Amino acid sequence: MTTPGYQRFFAELKRRRVFRVMAVYGIVGFVLLQIVDLAVPALLLPEWTYRFVALILLLGFPVAIVLAWAFDSTPEGIRRTEAAAPGELVAILAAPASQRWPAGLMALAGMTALLAGVWYMGRQSAPASADSATGPVAASIAVLPFVNMSDDASNEYFSDGISEELLNLLARIPQLQVAARTSSFSFKDQSLEISEIADRLHVAHVLEGSVRKADNQVRITAQLIRAEDGFHLWSETWDRTLDDIFAIQDEIAADVVEQLQVTLLGAAPTVEEIDPEAYALFLQARQLGRQFSAEGYERANALYEHALEIEPEYAAAWSGLARNYSRQAAALGTLSYDEGFRLAREAANQALKINPEYAPAYAVLGDIAGSADNDLAAAARLTWRALELDPTNSDILGSAVNMSRDLGRLDKAVALAEYVVARDPVYAGAHLRVGNRYLDAGRLDEAIASIRTALSLNPGSSIAHHTLGLALLFKGEPQEALSEMQQESSAGWRLIGLSIAHYALGQAEESDTALAELIDKYEQQWAYNIAEVLAYRGETDRAFEWLDKAVQYNDPGLSLIPVDRTLANLHDDPRWLPFLESIGKSPEQLAAIEFEVRLPQ
Repeated sequence: MTTPGYQRFFAELKRRRVFRVMAVYGIVGFVLLQIVDLAVPALLLPEWTYRFVALILLLGFPVAIVLAWAFDSTPEGIRRTEAAAPGELVAILAAPASQRWPAGLMALAGMTALLAGVWYMGRQSAPASADSATGPVAASIAVLPFVNMSDDASNEYFSDGISEELLNLLARIPQLQVAARTSSFSFKDQSLEISEIADRLHVAHVLEGSVRKADNQVRITAQLIRAEDGFHLWSETWDRTLDDIFAIQDEIAADVVEQLQVTLLGAAPTVEEIDPEAYALFLQARQLGRQFSAEGYERANALYEHALEIEPEYAAAWSGLARNYSRQAAALGTLSYDEGFRLAREAANQALKINPEYAPAYAVLGDIAGSADNDLAAAARLTWRALELDPTNSDILGSAVNMSRDLGRLDKAVALAEYVVARDPVYAGAHLRVGNRYLDAGRLDEAIASIRTALSLNPGSSIAHHTLGLALLFKGEPQEALSEMQQESSAGWRLIGLSIAHYALGQAEESDTALAELIDKYEQQWAYNIAEVLAYRGETDRAFEWLDKAVQYNDPGLSLIPVDRTLANLHDDPRWLPFLESIGKSPEQLAAIEFEVRLPQ
């Protein structure tokens, strides 16, 4: 009886030790992939390392099989495999199954291990997507602003502050997905069903409550609601003094964890205990700072300073003060760059002296290093450290988005910005940020859609109409762009936009008028943006003159230069690359800076 061809083929595979090579290659490849999984985050290797190693192993697998088939290792060295001796294959086939099967099974196990490892690498390197989940995970929650039940309406800062502190406490639990503050608080004073709020925030549970404060007495009521059916899983009321406020927050967090059946991998996070008066001042100062106004910052700073007189070792108050000083210098101009950034740096460093692992202080120092010191390498290290300490903090993620943009790494900037939107879906600022990054990347339709979403959530959003106008302009719709520029609420950004849009429409006189007013009113504050206008208008000599002024004035806008589409007319000019090199932003200089951030899982 003739032996079937496939049996002879498998016998030949066994004779040439191909099964053994398949088994060893697969198992060794699987082990190597596990080592890579540990080494990439530990050694700060780029994320593409996962895909590269997996691809090399996959491509090497058939090569190893072919080599095993064609060559044999002998005491005399590697030689081409000789043909089977007469009866050799028949002997292999005649052997008992207990001798024939193990080799094939080991080869199958090796192939399975390798494919499992590659599949796992694909899961690790795949970017998070807002659309990847079909529904909210069970261990997900939104903390709504607690209602102020005090007789004094001005105590609302306290009820809001308690809610935010609870949110921050829960967000420190890795096994629990917590909706960001900006989105959760956007539903304040809105008469919406819990189910609708949960659906918009993509969470399975909602924590709500109320706070009544009278002198040193406080009553806090909290209740946990399952969004799917509105069922109250748990509720509790505390009547305590302000001295017990931190213990109450710890108890609420512990009860939420128990009710959601979250298994903690470590000790439950707890609130830092601070003098109650200093804590109340901190909450009030933080709320005032979020008005983003000159008066709000001044009042907030005074409250932070008062809190620090009571509690000098209050890292959060020092960090809040640092953030305010930085914004007063960079955004409002109520402090000079030199003074504002000096005060901000001192306050942030004081926060880290008290608590070397206080993430927001690292983020502030990273922003200062990038915008004030033009030290992108230091900015990258500081921002990475902040993100390492608090990987789901939306503000810190925003700094990481900006850092990726400043380094010209648009794919990463877009991916991070999309992740923030997924966590903070009803925050106008998140949609505006991702819209800007789409614009940088030339994804104009997506940019337009995101910015319009931002405007629908916050019609008065500063710079949004200007950015939307730019996207429409680059898409070839100058008339629509002009209409958006005219609606911009910020006077400076409006003048910048009008100068560009009128020029695109061939309206030179109107463009000149807007540009002249921009220069007259905002020469030092907007030197970089004046260069943008001149570059867009093709006035390259004047554009380079104003770029030099931007360097002289230490204009933070220079951070945008690696991705700024309005400067396209300068790119072929022989002065372009030397200018980038002079400010440390040439492609080679940026590529040399290490900043590889993995999206939080």
